[in-house]
Amino acid sequence: MGTIWSRPARVALAAVLATLLGGAFSAVAGATVTPPIKVKRIWMPAPPAPGTPAAFNLPGSHLPHNLDLNRVGVIKVGRRTAKNVLVFVPGTSAGAAYIVPFAKSLVERLGDWQVWSVERRENLLEDQSLLKRAKAGQATPQEVFHYYLGYLTEAGEPRPHMTLIPSERVSFAREWGMNVAVEDLHTVIESAKGLGGKVALAGHSLGGSVVTAYATWDFAGVPGATGLSGLVYDDGGSSPTPVTKERAEEQLTKLSKGSPWLSFGGIGSPFLGLFSSLGAQSTVQSPQEASLAEDFSLLPSNLKPKNEKGELIAVTNEAEFGYGVNVGSSPPTLVAAQVHAGAGLEETAREDGLVGWNGSGALSPLRRYAEMLAGTATKQADGDEWYFPERLTIDTGAVAEGNSNPAQEVLGEHAIHGHELPSSLKILAISSELDKVFGGSVLTSAEILAAQSGIPSANLTLIDREGEYAHNDPAAAEPEGNIDGNAFYAGLVPFLEGIG
Repeated sequence: MGTIWSRPARVALAAVLATLLGGAFSAVAGATVTPPIKVKRIWMPAPPAPGTPAAFNLPGSHLPHNLDLNRVGVIKVGRRTAKNVLVFVPGTSAGAAYIVPFAKSLVERLGDWQVWSVERRENLLEDQSLLKRAKAGQATPQEVFHYYLGYLTEAGEPRPHMTLIPSERVSFAREWGMNVAVEDLHTVIESAKGLGGKVALAGHSLGGSVVTAYATWDFAGVPGATGLSGLVYDDGGSSPTPVTKERAEEQLTKLSKGSPWLSFGGIGSPFLGLFSSLGAQSTVQSPQEASLAEDFSLLPSNLKPKNEKGELIAVTNEAEFGYGVNVGSSPPTLVAAQVHAGAGLEETAREDGLVGWNGSGALSPLRRYAEMLAGTATKQADGDEWYFPERLTIDTGAVAEGNSNPAQEVLGEHAIHGHELPSSLKILAISSELDKVFGGSVLTSAEILAAQSGIPSANLTLIDREGEYAHNDPAAAEPEGNIDGNAFYAGLVPFLEGIG
């Protein structure tokens, strides 16, 4: 008579066998164990950009010596066995880690897809040294704040701190426009195609303009969309009306005399990215401690929490971060950085005098948004972009749904195949409250792009959240384990299933 195994004994044996075999097999039912989801950041060689040195050095900084800036990065999220790839292009002043929490939810649901989030070359200039240590629990929020910002106003003997990059040392970044972004993206997409599966291209905000530019770009007479199965627009796209030739010339002249970096919401580089990254990291690391930023004299006054009387109040790190990004308290100039993160500041202070954050009713949990911007899942990257090229912003104005125009000639762009996209291409677009602010329509832009090439309406998935979602809610809203918690997730899952 054979040995009779009890159920607990069988389960225990299965666990032992699975361990011995490296998790490759399950002894319970002979089923293959699903490989774990990986989050991995890599850099790839990219085409040399005009004027960009082969080896960049900044004495006194923590940047690597002889830094090669002709590279494009990718944060890969998914299982190595997955062959289909959704390539994601972040928006203005956003880094590749921005989409990682959403991507992890997506690939957990769709095991045959990976998400590759593009890390633009300018992020190589970020000194992530102390933030990396903070993520490993080896640096306190106080040490991090001093290193990146506090030293600017502290008296006494200077301690080690971040080295700011003079604009004249990176004047070559004035050429980092759409040509560079598209060529770098081409490197990523060709690598994704090499896996042998389907490839879709997604973009958030300005990243949506890059998606249209790439799809309609002239690659030796062939549009970039050739070989792609889908385009995804996360609250961003291309205006059908280009800027004028004169406006393009005026913008280039102004750029030639100023910083190569964009000033976002009136806050110059790298400070918006630092405020965001440090606020997010302190929210993740020490949410209930007293805010380190509110007494910082260089923090804009409209980012300092106030009560109903307009008086400054003492808050926690979490409340400071929430005040700056939540709809209702975040300043209008930062509308593109906002989410619906809850009710707002607590009505009464705690015993220690600090006011905390009330996240009730949040569409996008504040902790989740903080993890997106802090890059919690990655060792040496965050969801912000400290140095964003002004030239890329300028160039988006001439994409014009991939139609040739005088401004493109001035800027040297080649997004000209707007009427020649494959008719089999599928397109998804979601809108937010930002459409009301700027008067455009992400959904209309997607419809125009499709109509130009005879792409049937059946291939379009249009999600209208203009009255409900802030600009970052599509990526930040919690899927909650099902497709009902996030409209973007709910639409994207069947969209990708239909492609793959």
